[in-house]
Amino acid sequence: MLEEKVIIGGGGEFPLNGILTIPKTGNAPYPAVVFVHGSGSSDMDSKVFAVRPFKDFAEGLAKHGVAGIRYDKRSFAHAKKMMKKKIMITAKEEAIEDAILAADILRKDSRIDPNRIFIAGISMGGMLVPRIDEEGGNFNGLILLAAPARRLEVVMKAQMEDPTLKMPRGLLGWIIKKQMNKLSAKLNNIYEISDEEAKKITFMGGATAYYFKDMGKKQVGEYLKNNIKPILVMHGDGDFQVSTEKDFNEYKRILQNHPNAAFKLYPGLNHVFMPVVCKGLKSAKEEYSKPQHVESYVISDMAKWINNIPGGKN
Repeated sequence: MLEEKVIIGGGGEFPLNGILTIPKTGNAPYPAVVFVHGSGSSDMDSKVFAVRPFKDFAEGLAKHGVAGIRYDKRSFAHAKKMMKKKIMITAKEEAIEDAILAADILRKDSRIDPNRIFIAGISMGGMLVPRIDEEGGNFNGLILLAAPARRLEVVMKAQMEDPTLKMPRGLLGWIIKKQMNKLSAKLNNIYEISDEEAKKITFMGGATAYYFKDMGKKQVGEYLKNNIKPILVMHGDGDFQVSTEKDFNEYKRILQNHPNAAFKLYPGLNHVFMPVVCKGLKSAKEEYSKPQHVESYVISDMAKWINNIPGGKN
């Protein structure tokens, strides 16, 4: 495989370093995938402690004749600049614009089949995939990796209430619990207040209630309602961040009449499609501190699905 450095949004206000992975197997033009990060600031490999799922997916897919483009998240590369300019961040600024720019780079590359460009988002990025497609991505297929089907604030509240999430004892535990309750209270009734009011409600890190309101004003099921493009939903049943019952099974319900939807549930794999190390949110750091790789059979399943989809106009 070949790895080439690219710039997403070159010439714009927030250029991002990225890598385009080109296969050496198969024949060009190749199908290609745009990778979309989950929540938080992430580099192009979607690095979490010792694991790098996007690097694994990109390199693994290249062995199956599928190209990929991954890049630093805007909030990772330009956090200080965005804070200094006091930019009101929504999913559009955080993820959508850059995913569309990445797809444009692929379409202009003669080695890539412009009619076989896919998008794969993990976690919150997976939840955004149908929206990115609708708002200008125009992809030929959608891949949802460990994606919530519920609104973001609902997932956050569920995580805060997770019984495995043990608080430190004493004053520190009391402070953390108080902050969590305060955060939960701020997220109540966000769809009943005006946009201006929501923009004034802030959280640690600079996010506002408007960020969540914008994210949830149209739920993922509404974006998928009229989308008949091929869709692949992948999930590990050891995922303690996104629920098999409330999220993966909800996608199966939402897409039950979809003509081109496929579902893959992997026993014993976690949120990033690696073998489970621990159980529960209390062990999140330990879960991702063990060097591991995305299981090869997950990558093989994704590649097979992509390679079985014929080209066609967006």
